[in-house]
Amino acid sequence: MLKKISKVLVVAITISILILLLPEKGVADYPIFSQRFTADPTAVVYNGRLYVYCSHDSDATPNQSTYNIPDITCISTDDLKNWTDHGEVFNAKRDSQWASVSWAPSIVYRNNKFYLYYGNGGNGIGVAVSDSPTGPFKDPLPRALVTMNTPGVQPAQNMWLFDPGVFVDDDGQAYMYFGGNGQNNIRVIKLGNDMISTVGSAMSMSAPRFFEAAFMHKYNGKYYFTYASDFSQGASKIEYMMSDKPTTGFQYKGVLLPQPPDNYSNNNHHTVVEFKGNWYVVYHNRTVAKQRGLDPVYQRNVCIDQMFYNADGTIKQVVPTVDGLKQLKYVNPYTKNLAVTIHKESGIETEECSEGGRNVSFIENGDWIQVKGVDFGSSGATSFEARVASNTNGGNIEIRLDSPTGKLVGTCKVEGTGGWQTWTTKTCTISGATGVHDVFFRFTGGSGYLFNFSWWKFNTDAEPTPPPTSTPTPTPTTPPLPSPVPVTERSAFSKIEVEEFNDIKSSTMQKIGTAGGGSGIGYIGSGDYLVYKNIDFGNGANNFKALVATTQTTTNIELRLGSPTGTLAGTLKVASTGGFNAYEEQSCSINKVTGKQDLYLVFSGAVNIDWFTFGKDSGTIIVGDANGDGKVNSTDITAIKRHLLRVTPLQEENLANADVNGDGNVNSTDLSLLVRYILGEIDAFPI
Repeated sequence: MLKKISKVLVVAITISILILLLPEKGVADYPIFSQRFTADPTAVVYNGRLYVYCSHDSDATPNQSTYNIPDITCISTDDLKNWTDHGEVFNAKRDSQWASVSWAPSIVYRNNKFYLYYGNGGNGIGVAVSDSPTGPFKDPLPRALVTMNTPGVQPAQNMWLFDPGVFVDDDGQAYMYFGGNGQNNIRVIKLGNDMISTVGSAMSMSAPRFFEAAFMHKYNGKYYFTYASDFSQGASKIEYMMSDKPTTGFQYKGVLLPQPPDNYSNNNHHTVVEFKGNWYVVYHNRTVAKQRGLDPVYQRNVCIDQMFYNADGTIKQVVPTVDGLKQLKYVNPYTKNLAVTIHKESGIETEECSEGGRNVSFIENGDWIQVKGVDFGSSGATSFEARVASNTNGGNIEIRLDSPTGKLVGTCKVEGTGGWQTWTTKTCTISGATGVHDVFFRFTGGSGYLFNFSWWKFNTDAEPTPPPTSTPTPTPTTPPLPSPVPVTERSAFSKIEVEEFNDIKSSTMQKIGTAGGGSGIGYIGSGDYLVYKNIDFGNGANNFKALVATTQTTTNIELRLGSPTGTLAGTLKVASTGGFNAYEEQSCSINKVTGKQDLYLVFSGAVNIDWFTFGKDSGTIIVGDANGDGKVNSTDITAIKRHLLRVTPLQEENLANADVNGDGNVNSTDLSLLVRYILGEIDAFPI
């Protein structure tokens, strides 16, 4: 493979005294993966991880004159910053009985299996199946699933038969949307329950300026058909339509994602996915090829940004951000971590590992990998171990903090092991690694390839934290209970994942996977309860909402304060959803609750629950009025500055007013927009 060289150029720009007071932004979220060229993403959530599958733009021929997509690459994350490389999980020539290439996949988890749909160029659509999200995927059919001879596909004018977008509705019916090259060249066909057969004829759809990348998702009962537009109005964009039905009645609503930076006004392809309570759009641009001085047309890389809905169900136009996503959890350095779980890299490749999974390979002097947000704790690390192999004289792993040339806390010497897959574990001492840091593993040595790197782990002399005494210890014959999380203040008006409780009373509860690919709590019995401490209700909550599933008709969730028999704030009388995997949002009104409270969810019977949140009567919002004086002026700039510097945090309506871009957070972006508004550079906020 072509060796990859990535360089990061940091340009310091002085903008204003106000912005200088704020935290500095980092490098862009794109590319999120750079050791292979990737495009046309699709995604599925499984067991708390987000898996993204991509067309693999081969780099075997630099500056090639057409697309070369022999296989499909899979990457995954649980924190949105560090991505695990699972390799090429499907290769058409190897894993299909009929296809030669695999373009623009679509992934669905159903029937305890993963179904990966793909295009054989523009000449037919196939399906590959696996029991695991990371493969191996195999096509069970000796032919394409959809061809030009499939009923309903014709007549079409020069239709491209590719870009499948598979969607499973709440009633269990699966649909495949596909087509390209013309606004009337969209088809949708029902899939059988086995997910490898079609039912009936394909139906026609139409969308303004439709070009390719058909995709469907559902939110709050509405159907969203999103697609890549043609070039009739300049660069291709991701646009969308809405309907109350999955195949008819769509109305055009506008642009979801404009032409992203570094995409050279070229094509795009996207997917929309919900992960841990938020919505994201994954797409591609051509940053990596640009950085490497290659022709960027046919070698692309994946990107991700958060997506937000308006109150009327329409979608706020996504703005590609610079380091716009928050890291959802810190990396625990005291467990084994795969070396192929990376935030950024320079120079490395990956390959299949004889001990399972993949390893970092083709390492040369000066190469490095970055792991973002590693929490060493207050006691810190005292030693480091790495699983390595070398068919040469080896080299060194320098462990540095916060940059490739940052603080050196240890150096692990790697000697030859007699083979590139002959593995051994090397150790070294560590000094000065405490708190949260980005960790850079910088590789040094002689010329040529140095060694391969499979996993790493830090160790500490600190005593392990004992389990909470308030959590019952299950006997070997009972299922393990989920573990409580540390007590932190949480807003009642945020989406609270039910498994993030602080205490529990049950002998049967388990953490479970939920239908959307997330996680929740199940096996709940009468009298069981969950405790959420230090929940901030502010000036008052008036209603409660939860995502639940049950077959029962008499199950209640009591909301009590202070204890399992404390003040009853309200009761959600859970209606049957028709199944323990059929999740619905259900809500109830409650007596007004204010201030900080310990919340108890007390259950009267069997129900599965994914998340919950509280709401309140809406007040008057004046966008930009951060100090609540009814005006938008320079005093509001001061109020937001003091909030960001944690001098005087904003509360309630003032906090909502300060969120001038409507993304649910108050940060430096809001401050910058407010400054521009007051200076007259913009005449409205993007909300």
